[in-house]
Amino acid sequence: MAEETKRPEKQNRQPGIEAEMSPRPEYIKSTYKPAGKLADKVALITGGDSGIARAVSVHYASEGADIAIVYLDEDVDAIETQHIVQSYGRKCLLIKGDVKDSSFCKKTIQQVVNELGGLNILVNNAGMQIPQKDPKSIDEDQLVATFRTNIFAYFYFANEALNYMHEGDVIINTTSVTAYRSSPNLIDYSSTKGAITSFTRSLATNLVDRKIRVNAVAPGPVWTPLIVATFDEEKIKKFGSETAMKRAGQPSELGPAYVFLASDDSSFITGQVIHVNGGEVVNG
Repeated sequence: MAEETKRPEKQNRQPGIEAEMSPRPEYIKSTYKPAGKLADKVALITGGDSGIARAVSVHYASEGADIAIVYLDEDVDAIETQHIVQSYGRKCLLIKGDVKDSSFCKKTIQQVVNELGGLNILVNNAGMQIPQKDPKSIDEDQLVATFRTNIFAYFYFANEALNYMHEGDVIINTTSVTAYRSSPNLIDYSSTKGAITSFTRSLATNLVDRKIRVNAVAPGPVWTPLIVATFDEEKIKKFGSETAMKRAGQPSELGPAYVFLASDDSSFITGQVIHVNGGEVVNG
């Protein structure tokens, strides 16, 4: 696992760049043993160039899936993820654009179906967060951008994907521990994560008759580019120390949860949230 004692300097742009982090996040453990759980499936993963979604992309490729990755503008990270996916002998389609744009989301789904032959797994993951100590500092531009990125895009992708999904296909949303407890400096962000949890539950029950499952993962603090792009250096230095395990998680520790929810191993699970948060007990 990546060394826990070092912390890089803050990055002054969102989204952050994984290639510039030191230590680099770990995206898959050397001890992970693939078992062909997603053989010949097609997965679309938003924000898949880095962080948790890079881990999901690599785990899915190791399990036999072809991958499409949506990313904003982090070409260096996207290309690196593509090379890793391809090293498992799987296809990796890179799609660059802004998930706040509904027409982009619709065209992306169509491109994936046309170029990869279908769509079996949608992982809604792309997100943004801008801390504000004073709620009055959350202006309309920030509020709209956060909601359009973090929850509107989930609707856009899901609604279009459902035109192509069939029995046995799955949607997995990334919510957050902040949906289940207070986050005083991330009020708009945590609000969107609460919306994602409710979206997951309601969409799951709506799609039961079609036998399309919908679940979510709620990460706690995880060492990703979003952290160094969001918080100040003091927060970065202490990041994750508040968990029961006294450390942040690695993306490699999240990937298997997404594999489980995408595979037949979770065939009797829908409308649920897996909490991968280092030991914080939450309700729901």
